Amino acid sequence: RYFWDDENIFGAQGDLAICLDGLGRHTEALGLMREMYARRLAIQGVSHEDTILAGCNLANALLKVGGWDESKKLLRERLLPVSRRSLGADHEMTLRLKTNLAAALQDNTLERTRDDLLEAETILQEMFQ
Repeated sequence: RYFWDDENIFGAQGDLAICLDGLGRHTEALGLMREMYARRLAIQGVSHEDTILAGCNLANALLKVGGWDESKKLLRERLLPVSRRSLGADHEMTLRLKTNLAAALQDNTLERTRDDLLEAETILQEMFQ
């Protein structure tokens, strides 16, 4: 393992997280996603596209285990502002993050509010303009 660089390790961890997720072991996959995001932040910084992607993957993993509020906060307060600033408002990653935020707002059928649905609608409408 000593000859592996960070990208090889990230790739292997990502593959393992996908396997765990596919096996329904969402909590284990979430743990790896948290670790990968934290390492990317430490190594590449908050504005690097790979860090933003790792954060996006973490937000999606949170949704799978019912972490709606944490996912919304991560997307709304950290990932989207950084992505807009560093990649641009029309970049594919920024649009993907917006779609994920809309999903986080609308998919929690037990706790979503009218305001959540209105915010999701606004986000999705803006994407078509």
